[in-house]
Amino acid sequence: MLERLETLRSDALKQIEGTTASEALKQIENQTVGKKGEITQILRSIGSLDPEMRPQVGQRANEVRQELETALEARLSLIEAQELAKSLEEGQIDVTLPGRAAPTGRLHPSTQFLREMYDIWADMGFQVYRSREVEDDDTNFTLLNIPPHHPARDMWDTFHTTEEGVILRTHTSPGQIRAMREYAPDPIRVILPGMCYRYEQITARSEIQFHQVEGLAVGHNIRMTDLIGTMTECARRLYGAQRKVRFRASHFPFTEPSMEVDVECSICDGEGCNVCKYTGWLEIAGAGMVHPVVLKNGGYDPREFSGFAFGMGPERMIMLRHSIEDIRYFWGNDLRFLEQF
Repeated sequence: MLERLETLRSDALKQIEGTTASEALKQIENQTVGKKGEITQILRSIGSLDPEMRPQVGQRANEVRQELETALEARLSLIEAQELAKSLEEGQIDVTLPGRAAPTGRLHPSTQFLREMYDIWADMGFQVYRSREVEDDDTNFTLLNIPPHHPARDMWDTFHTTEEGVILRTHTSPGQIRAMREYAPDPIRVILPGMCYRYEQITARSEIQFHQVEGLAVGHNIRMTDLIGTMTECARRLYGAQRKVRFRASHFPFTEPSMEVDVECSICDGEGCNVCKYTGWLEIAGAGMVHPVVLKNGGYDPREFSGFAFGMGPERMIMLRHSIEDIRYFWGNDLRFLEQF
């Protein structure tokens, strides 16, 4: 058995020394010191030898195995270095070229636009107020002068939860109540940005989720002209002084009087297209003077205080600025669209 070990050692070392490929080296390892290798089998069969031979064979087999493993490891390192050098020399890789920078993430176009709006409204004295996305029915509707069974509730297709009276907010307007109750009776000027949810048919200009930027100003002697001037200034900063702005009479239960703010459609330059419903105008906000009932529910005395409120749709405003024809692009996660911003 000892003679067989010496023969295995000598033959294996010669094969290792003459091997130039890692695959061939792996075969030598399997045949000698692998799980089914000959030296491994010798170690497993020591129990069948004469008691006098067991210590000698066991000791020598372990020595041979260790020597071969060391030789295999050294030879493998050399072969891998040679194969790498050959691959670099013969391959298509030009190691002198500069490395390619890893791609970095970008802000979503809605996030970029929201930050721009924060700056505009901050210049006009408005601070950002964060409000919850999961609301109760009273704050989302009733306290905004939309009691149960009021026909105006049909304007907001609501997502209800399994808990009665708990919904996903349909607009950022319930944040008005929370902001007023926190700051009353002090005057306030805040914007309330956030995501809203409505169970609507998805089309080129409507989605089931979208951002809104609510605005609220409450104080003494605030008038309709203040609202018109404020909205005009915002539109001018967003789209330029040359873009036309118009105000249309409208109705919202939580404002009186109410109006809608339109900007001339930049996609068709006022000629009419599917985004502006062929009117030449794109609605960017609904606004009005805060209804006395809402002021009272917020903790203000409507005989002493007045205020205005507005709600803007950032995604539609981005569409207007960049001539985007389909609002679904914002949530489609298509990098061809997102990387343009």
